[in-house]
Amino acid sequence: MFSTIDPTKGIFFPARQCWSPNRDARPPGISLDLIVVHGISLPPGAFGTEWVEALFMNRIPADHPDPELRSVSGLRVSAHLFIDRCGRIVQYVPFGERAWHAGTSFWKGRKRCNDFSVGIELEGTDDQAYECDQYRSLAASILALRCAYPSLIAGAVVGHSEIAPGRKTDPGPAFDWARLHRILGDGTCSIEPSIPGS
Repeated sequence: MFSTIDPTKGIFFPARQCWSPNRDARPPGISLDLIVVHGISLPPGAFGTEWVEALFMNRIPADHPDPELRSVSGLRVSAHLFIDRCGRIVQYVPFGERAWHAGTSFWKGRKRCNDFSVGIELEGTDDQAYECDQYRSLAASILALRCAYPSLIAGAVVGHSEIAPGRKTDPGPAFDWARLHRILGDGTCSIEPSIPGS
């Protein structure tokens, strides 16, 4: 299935939309110059749970019996996209708005990477291999973003660890950057971006 983005609305098709309250306006006149790849699982190491979405929607109870979930119940975070282990994509923030994914961060002398970046969360951990369908969906997302927002063609694709060194480690050594770049090819809009199931 081909993937497309409406750049005026910042909506990704065919992702499921579930709008997080944890978002706000980007600074005026800002361009999208960076894509940040993250890894997340809740509880840590558990896949296919409801808790990543609950985190982005502020729905984790403060008195949850699992201490790992209880410890993040007060966080206010989000990402533009979340890609599960099967390659399915959920969009939590329109691309024209600022998702709260990077935290304290910097890239090439610029601080506050949330201002000018797109955040994509992969369901995974630092030390467990990501799935083939996740790489395909991630590559399709990146290509669709570059088609919709030309400023991203020359922009970097980096891990959270690269913009928050010493504070974050994701997507970790298990993420195969060479594999992603092979799928991306030349990284432009010269091929149609498609996600698993096409």
